[in-house]
Amino acid sequence: MKMDSKQMRKEIEKRLAHYDWVFLFDAKKDTLRVENKEIKKGVTISLPGIIAKWEEKKEAAIDEVVYYIEQTLTSMNETHSLSGKEKDIYPVIRSTSFPLETSEGIPLIYDEHTAETRIYYALDLGSTYRLIDKKLIEKENWEENRVKEIARFNVRSLEMKVKEDRVADNIFYFINTNDGYDASRILNEPFLAKFSEKITGTMVLAVPHQDVLIIADIRNEVGYDVLAQMTMSFFASGRVPITALSFLYENGELEPIFILGKNRTKK
Repeated sequence: MKMDSKQMRKEIEKRLAHYDWVFLFDAKKDTLRVENKEIKKGVTISLPGIIAKWEEKKEAAIDEVVYYIEQTLTSMNETHSLSGKEKDIYPVIRSTSFPLETSEGIPLIYDEHTAETRIYYALDLGSTYRLIDKKLIEKENWEENRVKEIARFNVRSLEMKVKEDRVADNIFYFINTNDGYDASRILNEPFLAKFSEKITGTMVLAVPHQDVLIIADIRNEVGYDVLAQMTMSFFASGRVPITALSFLYENGELEPIFILGKNRTKK
């Protein structure tokens, strides 16, 4: 059985039909926006990414996206506070195409990261999180730097459970806890610096979507090809895609690279 965007859209809408929400399909971008019509807030999902996941996980992929939509839209109706929630503030990595403001035009708190990625800041709400914007920090009389410093400190306290895979003498390490902050762990600089000591080839990192950080010990040309295929696959199937490009890690710096066959080009 094959699933196309029209079928996936109908399935998601059917499962959310009991909510008083509006569904907006963009055929050109192949996205579905689900919006709370009272507060005019919502979430936009990429249908091809969900379909790619469905081909691997079937119903579990739809359950996952429906749960994500439910949690996100439900939390939008709640009033949130930063004070007393300092331990729940984390950085999140997004692509540079991600909006710089909320749908209401309120600027989000962010930092530039690489040519491909940007750092935003989030308040963890348990099963979802809300991005921190200027209105929220002004309401609580906080400075932007306070949010950023707390978030950077908290990301270093996250568990760094690493899985390992070997292909043609190259070693690939995966951090995939599905807590929403796997890609954020690329900001744990002390961890990366220490990890680099065990790399015998070239250290290359990838954050294809928010729920995975890949660290590769590339020892031959085959390793680059494997990493390129791997990151593209993860990027296509991720709920929140970031970038299919990888990053050379040298002296604490990240340099985006294109990997095309046996050629590698710094961006």
